[in-house]
Amino acid sequence: MEDHPKWMHRAMDLAREAFKNKEVPVGCILVYKDQELAQGRNEVNETKNATRHAEIVAIEKVLKWCDENNKNSDEIFENITLYVTVEPCIMCAAALRQMKIPLVVYGCANDRFGGCKSILPVASDELPTLGPKLVCISGLLAEEAVNILKEFYKGENLNAPEDKRKIKPN
Repeated sequence: MEDHPKWMHRAMDLAREAFKNKEVPVGCILVYKDQELAQGRNEVNETKNATRHAEIVAIEKVLKWCDENNKNSDEIFENITLYVTVEPCIMCAAALRQMKIPLVVYGCANDRFGGCKSILPVASDELPTLGPKLVCISGLLAEEAVNILKEFYKGENLNAPEDKRKIKPN
């Protein structure tokens, strides 16, 4: 699809917004019938809630939109494409399967927590109770996604536990 770069650039804008808000810079867009239906960016540090990953934030927005517009969420999710700057983690890959999102386009691999193939192939494992397998396309704007992650991890995460911080308190 020729629109993949357009949507991934939009997801990168959200990753930059997350970065400015001292969040791990991940952004995503959920596209339905060539329209941006929802967006998300990491909100973990802001909310002090470890489940507030970009994908979960966007899923919740689609559910709210479906409720407000009297739409069948199953039908909507089965026709959505997710664009996300970093490979979904294991938790998010499982959530995407449960929502029956058919296509995930992502930038760079997630070598620590990846749920599409880097750590666990949650997206493609034979797990029928989890939902249909995800089709994943990787590598779109990967270098840009990696660079913003590197920039983020150069700094100090003040929300990290003290023993995990780069600069240890005295």
